[in-house]
Amino acid sequence: MTIEPGPLLASGRDGDIFEFGPGLVLRRAKSGRVIEGEARVIAYAREHGYPAPEIHEVRAGGTEIVMQRLEGPMMMDAMLRRPWQMGRYARLLADLHDRLHVIPAPDWLRPVDDGDRLVHGDLHPMNVMLTASGPVVIDWTNAVRADALTDVALTIVLLTCPRMPGSSIVNVAATPARAHLARVFAARYKGRALDERLDFAARMKALDANLTAEEVAACERLAARARKRLTRS
Repeated sequence: MTIEPGPLLASGRDGDIFEFGPGLVLRRAKSGRVIEGEARVIAYAREHGYPAPEIHEVRAGGTEIVMQRLEGPMMMDAMLRRPWQMGRYARLLADLHDRLHVIPAPDWLRPVDDGDRLVHGDLHPMNVMLTASGPVVIDWTNAVRADALTDVALTIVLLTCPRMPGSSIVNVAATPARAHLARVFAARYKGRALDERLDFAARMKALDANLTAEEVAACERLAARARKRLTRS
């Protein structure tokens, strides 16, 4: 007998999250896209000691994943409630990057450059849940095999350029709070190698058809700043 999911708990661009019994949720791809690969990446990360949700079942031809329900606020919500602690949360985000990038990527994961690390590709404050047992990283849809700094650059772009739904603090590009969040996070990685990847990542994001003109301009400014630093080094 097929168990039907309960009420909708959350909805994103690519999928919906439903209640699915005690301690469980069901993630369903909106377009009917097969997301079995995401479950495989999550399981791989957990096997290597990384904080990711426990996978219980893949169903409906790979378009649904039943996984652990996480109790606690999203990092973004925590920052909105305690903006004076934004620097601490930015450093926690960097810690999660560093913990992830010691994990070698599996051979079956799609590569995007010559790196060999497990890369999340979308590791920002809306994809970190702050549970009683510690932070847990969710939404592994964009996971790839790449250089660690590629992941860092992608996060800086996401913190700086596009809007983040549900966040008044970081919705408008170039606000002081948003700039501070990105600056504290990036401080751990600054250097020529990061600027090279930042230039590339920002220019690529500017091509996203889902961005507004304001968001595209923010990405182009970020890429230009990275290139300017490269010419000085």
